[in-house]
Amino acid sequence: MNSSQELAKTEDRVARWIKQANFSSETKVEFLAGDASDRRFARVIPPKSRTSILVVHNNSIDPTQLPMLQVTELFRKLPVNVPTIHSISPELGIVVLEDLGDTTLESAVSKGNKEQRTSYYQEAVNIIGTIQRGSRQSSKTENIAFSVAFDFDKLLFELNFFVRHFLVNHLGCRVPRKTQEHLDTEFKKLASEMSQEPRVLCHRDFHSRNLMVHKNRLYVIDLQDARMGPDTYDLASLLRDSYMELPTEEVEQLLGLYLQLMNASDTAAFRERFIRTSLQRNLKALGTFGYQIAVKGKTRYSGAIPLTLKHLQKTLSGEPRYQRLYKTLSTLVPELTPS
Repeated sequence: MNSSQELAKTEDRVARWIKQANFSSETKVEFLAGDASDRRFARVIPPKSRTSILVVHNNSIDPTQLPMLQVTELFRKLPVNVPTIHSISPELGIVVLEDLGDTTLESAVSKGNKEQRTSYYQEAVNIIGTIQRGSRQSSKTENIAFSVAFDFDKLLFELNFFVRHFLVNHLGCRVPRKTQEHLDTEFKKLASEMSQEPRVLCHRDFHSRNLMVHKNRLYVIDLQDARMGPDTYDLASLLRDSYMELPTEEVEQLLGLYLQLMNASDTAAFRERFIRTSLQRNLKALGTFGYQIAVKGKTRYSGAIPLTLKHLQKTLSGEPRYQRLYKTLSTLVPELTPS
């Protein structure tokens, strides 16, 4: 099914939902830019009632098995601000959410001043702490977020995804056998070390486009992939964000805030793990961008690649333990070599 057919299918489902909801013919629909999943999003604007966001899945859904619903309820109880779920239409594959507006953390920070940026990012770090403390509930609930994890296989899969979809499919690289062997060795070591880190509850995509500013507070969206993972993961996603670059001194201040919040004892070990997680996270992000561009035709992700490469170059060049990987990747990605 091509993109136009998928859109037509979505439009039909939304129209059927509007009819079932008994909204008038004057109801307007705005289709919104989606995420990296195959879901589609629409804002429904009735003439005389509140607007809503429809999350439209490809097929019918079973509410008892849908991660989005389970994780939303879990986060709400932690408590973390999440959009309210108004209703569910299983047959149409639609979940109806509270409309939080269009202001992401990324857009709010780009328009605001340093004080506003500091305030929002401090709030975001506090949210990470709240989510991680939710790990204590793992023995009290059967929520799906506690049954999946960033284990060795998942982490290695994401690193190999980078090779296949960023290096090969997007950049068109021919990866020599010897180079692939070097990457295999480095990636297995990286995945092995990360899989042994302390595991906590993670959002999994905690970045500036998944944090909405609503009523002057941050709300968390796109949380269906929450899972157990390294205690550095969400922080690396936020502070080594592919869409937002923070000054080095602010990154250090926010790292310090997190360490204080979580009463971390070995701060040096945590910072070492943070660097390692940032490396894996940025490689994973590049793999996703390459896949979305080369396979799915979503060229809008091209804009996120330069900053992600900048983060990657900074991590690799500044760490003696990654010099071999840095040298190997630089032969394939010229942007990683300082001009």
